[in-house]
Parts: sequence; structure tokens; C-alpha cells
Amino acid sequence: MVGVHAESVRRWRCAWENGGAQALRRRPAPGRRPKLDDAQVEQVRAALERGAQAHGFEADLWTLERVGLVVERVTGASLSRASVWRLLTGRLGWSLQRPERRAVERDESEIARWIAHEWPRIKKGR
Repeated sequence: MVGVHAESVRRWRCAWENGGAQALRRRPAPGRRPKLDDAQVEQVRAALERGAQAHGFEADLWTLERVGLVVERVTGASLSRASVWRLLTGRLGWSLQRPERRAVERDESEIARWIAHEWPRIKKGR
């Protein structure tokens, strides 16, 4: 009727009979508490949104190591690379972004000209 397994209903009923409504309340998640609370996560978000160069890095790209350094500067908490990844993807909702690798010398107008004029000529020569 409620869309759960009958064994779950039996377990809930037993808990209700032995401890009342208090026994049915959600328990805190087991395990160690996160090193960063919600306010610290928001401080980290604000710091990261300013960009990597604002924190003294040469390129405006974030790596796990760089984010870890900023987290330590902002909050004083030292995180492993895996914890930094979980912070970025889980708590901040960010995803992996890789920059497009293009040559600095790339000339889009010359590429367009080559595709329009040279490529058809080469293709005809087959």
C-alpha cells in the first residue's frame, strides 16, 4: 500500500511498539563529521569563484592541489585530494571541466580560407 517491502513495515511496527514515535525518527548518519561546515563551504565557494589568479596562481585553472591550498588558507582545514574532489563535486556541485587545447598562433580566418579553397582543390586531385 505504501510502496515498501513488507519486512520494512514489520521492522517499523516493532520499533513503534518498543519505542514509540521516537524510535522511528531518523538517526544521524554514521561516520566522521565533515571537516568543513556549511558556512566554511560557502567561504570556499566564494574564494574559488574569484578565480585561481586571485589567489596567486599563474594560470586561471583549478587543480585539486590548488583547491586544497585555498581551502587550507580560507578555513585552516587540510583536505586530501579525494576529499577536495568530494567537496567540489558533492557539496559544491561542480564538475570536471578541461580547457580546450588550441595553439596561440591559430588563425581562424586562415583555417576558414583553407577549408573553402585549398581543401576542395586537394580533394579533386585524388
